[in-house]
Amino acid sequence: MRWLFGGLAAILIAVLIYLGSAAWSLAGLAAAARSGDGAAVIARTDVKSLTQSLADQIVGAYLDRIGQSRQVRPMERTLVRGVGLGFAEAMIAKMLTPDRLTQILKTGGLPADDGLPLFEGVPKLTDLDTGNVLSLLQRFRFIQPVEFAIRISESSEPELYSAIKLHFYGTGWKMSGLVLPEKVARDLAAALPAK
Repeated sequence: MRWLFGGLAAILIAVLIYLGSAAWSLAGLAAAARSGDGAAVIARTDVKSLTQSLADQIVGAYLDRIGQSRQVRPMERTLVRGVGLGFAEAMIAKMLTPDRLTQILKTGGLPADDGLPLFEGVPKLTDLDTGNVLSLLQRFRFIQPVEFAIRISESSEPELYSAIKLHFYGTGWKMSGLVLPEKVARDLAAALPAK
């Protein structure tokens, strides 16, 4: 009987360490954004995964937009996805400089400049109370053992939902995705070339 309680205690401790280390990493990312430390934000970010995450959402919104007026054939969808990802990734590369990514997390957007469209409406990571573990657990969504999402929006409605994805990378957790509210993804998709 003791070994059963010992095993359960070990599992509980492992889960607490797992969630605690992720919460600690999220708190570090939020603190870096609050202080405007772009280098620390980039150090806590898997830029390649974040770029892919954003590009997929923007191209998906673009395909949804053109699919409203006509049927998009599978071959066209494949071509649009390939070309659109290239355009979206070029736009996102301009957005993911240390200073701009920090500004997105701190203010919820970027002004239109340097060939970038107006980008606004993302909930601010800096508004999230990272010290309240119970609140964070309510926002936690498990994706796989080395990846999960923390909701940063107040609402779970798809139009407003936004989350930070973290995955275990190397020796710690890094931001690997930013789930955009649907309206924001549509606005960014509207900036892609029409044809």
